[in-house]
Amino acid sequence: MNRNSLWSLRLGFSNKQAQSIESLGIQKFLEQSYSIPFENKIPEFLKSSPKSLLEMKEIRQKYKDANPEAKKELRKEENASNMDMKSWWIDKMLNDDFPLKEKMVCFWHNHYVATFQKVKVNYWIFQHNQILREHAFGNFKELTKQIVQSNAVVRYLDNTDNKKGKINENLSRELLELFTIGIGNYTEEDIQNGAKGLAGLGIGEEKAMYRKRDEDNDPIVYFGKKGVFKIEEMIDIIFEQKNIPYFVTRKILKWFIYDEPSEKLVTYYGDYFRSVNFEIKPLLTKIFTEEFEKNTAGSKIKNPLEFSLQLISELNIEMKNKNFVAFFAKQQNMDLFNQPNVKGWDGGKSWLTSQMYLQRNNLSYILSNGKIFNQKALRDPSKMKDSTMNDSTMDTPNMGNSKTKESVVHIDWAKGNNKQIIAQLSNRLLFQVDEDSQKDFETILKYDFDENAKNADQAILRLFNNMIKLPEFQLI
Repeated sequence: MNRNSLWSLRLGFSNKQAQSIESLGIQKFLEQSYSIPFENKIPEFLKSSPKSLLEMKEIRQKYKDANPEAKKELRKEENASNMDMKSWWIDKMLNDDFPLKEKMVCFWHNHYVATFQKVKVNYWIFQHNQILREHAFGNFKELTKQIVQSNAVVRYLDNTDNKKGKINENLSRELLELFTIGIGNYTEEDIQNGAKGLAGLGIGEEKAMYRKRDEDNDPIVYFGKKGVFKIEEMIDIIFEQKNIPYFVTRKILKWFIYDEPSEKLVTYYGDYFRSVNFEIKPLLTKIFTEEFEKNTAGSKIKNPLEFSLQLISELNIEMKNKNFVAFFAKQQNMDLFNQPNVKGWDGGKSWLTSQMYLQRNNLSYILSNGKIFNQKALRDPSKMKDSTMNDSTMDTPNMGNSKTKESVVHIDWAKGNNKQIIAQLSNRLLFQVDEDSQKDFETILKYDFDENAKNADQAILRLFNNMIKLPEFQLI
């Protein structure tokens, strides 16, 4: 695989940035990626969703007073807004000129988990997502302070039930185990005392706030320090601990480059992370520029978004919304805003069970054949001809009637002889090509291939279809 194509996939979701990486160089490409401005704007699909505590109270009263049918409609409205939010985010991943920010937001989204299924308030989930976006390349400690004081995290990890004399340890435990330092680097006493420091931290207007009647102001011992500590002081103490940089550094390496990073690399980059005072931008720059020079292709299984968005980009598919991508990701256990548990998606080999591999091949078949489809078709391409579309979940170009039909797809390729064209596609699609695969490619695109023939594009598409079915296409 061409190195620029490889890193375009790693720093985004498709091959679209390969030319920019090649022309700018990896350092300048990163600088431009970091400089994307933060847009603090509430999307249209959230306009009618409750935002203030008063509006939340009014909605709760509506639910309380509503009959079963009305309750169903209220839930349907919020679920539709959540689907719109997924589509909005996927659109940014696919269409931003420098999608590294959205890839980093997705990393943090899976690090500081808070699901819509439990939080149930779209605006709080959006706020959570926006905090991740604003601080995506900022400071790890500051991001932790901001996100732990979000209404979404406080609700998701049950800190609304954490009160003096009635302690709930969930947020205290996950702050250490999953957000910062990792298992083995704290004691049960730290969790218990940390929960006391978090007692009374509940839902606020724009962020979580302490309620005097519920907070515990007795001194605690936290990582050996004694005092009356609240959330920000507690996080400061956590970040003084020896092993603080390694847990998240390992996860960053796994997210971008290696499914199984070596402990030597984790320690090397973790030590550097500490030396730059937990600033994310210099850590990413060091990792990406140094690993760019190595031959690391094939060290990571594509996640469902990388897989599907690469296909959409390669096939030049345009669509009104991205709901079907959200459905495919959910089918592959990468449901945005709804991870299976507080640990988030496992990643790595969990992305490629036999069932998921079949689902991926189904998606490849459907997209490369230019089909407009529904959820049943995505599960089983044999149902393509008879299935009807579901407008609320599957939206693609030229939608208008209820029957499956063709849409135009095409592969970008530069003219040349058969081996040159095979090299073009394999260099941006496959991390390696063995001798048998090369022979198969040359059987599809023969030595006498006429680049000007009327059916040339169809021949290239057949070659593309063959490549994307290979196990090598699953890896970057």
